[in-house]
Amino acid sequence: MTSSVSNLNVSELHPVTPTQTLRESVAESLRSYFSKLDGHAPDDLYRMVIEEVEKPLLESVMNYCGGNQTKAAKCLGLNRGTLRKKLKHYDVR
Repeated sequence: MTSSVSNLNVSELHPVTPTQTLRESVAESLRSYFSKLDGHAPDDLYRMVIEEVEKPLLESVMNYCGGNQTKAAKCLGLNRGTLRKKLKHYDVR
């Protein structure tokens, strides 16, 4: 599989319009992704989508919470240890 097929970039495929929900944006991006596979089978799609969404989610919540991990963990519904592990994984400060 080529690297252009294996890396899903939601913002490059379809920028979110003001009336488009996150769900609609993801669905539209996935439809576009599947249409560009050119006969290739997707590989590890779940991991790829989660990693594309999780890092900006963590960055946005950490920014919203002023860097307070306890507050961010509560906002996300995670325990602080899990949040810290994810922040380290994605190198989010």
